Amino acid sequence: MQCFFKAPAGLRSFGAALFVLAASAALPAAHAQAPQPPEIAARSYLLLDVTANQILAAKDIDAPVEPASLTKLMTEYLVFDALKSKKITLTQTFGVSPRAWKMPGSRMFIDPKMQVPVEDLIKGMIVQSGNDATMALAEGVGGTAEHFVELMNQQAKALGMKSTSYKNPEGLTEAGHSTTARDLSILSTRLMTDFPDYIGYSAIKKYRYPGTPATNDTNRNTLLFRDPTVDGLKTGHTNAAGYCMIATARRDFPNLGAAGKPGGRRLLAIVLGASSDSARATESQKLLNWGYTAFEAVKLFDAGQAVATPAIWKGKEAVVKLGRPEAIVVAVAAGSAGKLKTQVARPEPLVAPFKQGQPVGSLKIFNGDNTEPMAEVPLVALQAVEESGIFGRAWDSIRLWIK
Repeated sequence: MQCFFKAPAGLRSFGAALFVLAASAALPAAHAQAPQPPEIAARSYLLLDVTANQILAAKDIDAPVEPASLTKLMTEYLVFDALKSKKITLTQTFGVSPRAWKMPGSRMFIDPKMQVPVEDLIKGMIVQSGNDATMALAEGVGGTAEHFVELMNQQAKALGMKSTSYKNPEGLTEAGHSTTARDLSILSTRLMTDFPDYIGYSAIKKYRYPGTPATNDTNRNTLLFRDPTVDGLKTGHTNAAGYCMIATARRDFPNLGAAGKPGGRRLLAIVLGASSDSARATESQKLLNWGYTAFEAVKLFDAGQAVATPAIWKGKEAVVKLGRPEAIVVAVAAGSAGKLKTQVARPEPLVAPFKQGQPVGSLKIFNGDNTEPMAEVPLVALQAVEESGIFGRAWDSIRLWIK
């Protein structure tokens, strides 16, 4: 069964909530006349509309790259997961092994005489990009660095990062240590959505542990100081990787949100292999600004709003409400929102019972007269529908047989 709708003008607004597409894979923006991205001086880059889960611009996003300190995002993921599952606490202290103390590259400047709280190690890893703090966390959570790396690769596989291989927790150059821009976008979005209580550490501008050099207190993400809408995520650099940055911004728009309250639209810019610290920041800012002006996010349906209410058989209710628990949002070229069309695809007949959250069909979204959908959103039952009594089920069985 397929049903067609045209997105009414009154639904045009900037979307705030992330909807998850099949296999958590972001769809490329599909437009009759897609805006052309600016020239970006980097080996590879990706601009993702996190709110709509759509790629707006990309170059060589499946090419293998060395991640440098962007590796620490996976270390963050595992540390945040250990906190969320209460395996460790923020106030718990970890020792500093000789291996952690002697780590080369960026450092927090901790030493074996110290017992450092987990929260301070997290700040040292994220704000100062400390390889010593990262190693201390890896050993504290994983027992050994080698076991922690095994956990990193297992988690990458679980997240669907098909082209990533980790060899260490901090990102120093090592044979076989590689990822892609696409995989980094998966990790970054999951880091933000899975750990909202901890992702705020990425927005800290300055931090240093007591007794360590005062000159080593500044976050290397210079966009945190330039753009008030930027709140993360991480930078990285090695001679082989070049200068890398993953920057994310959330900007509010007046017509977004619910109950008259404004909401935000989040973009994620990944720039890999830039020529300098300033270049990676400039190119990331260029992508973010372009994404916000060249595309608009259109909220088609509010969170929990019924997209369709098809009739069902053998249920205590006559219909089942289909929709999403979060808003359904798509990104389109600025000014083209009126061309959107939607189509509901679902099985027929629909026979009770239905559990709340049970997948039932999908919403296909088309741009203008394009025959290929620009996005497809799984629909679920918004409320449970129980089976009717024995006589109701028998009567519907007869009606279905006649039909």
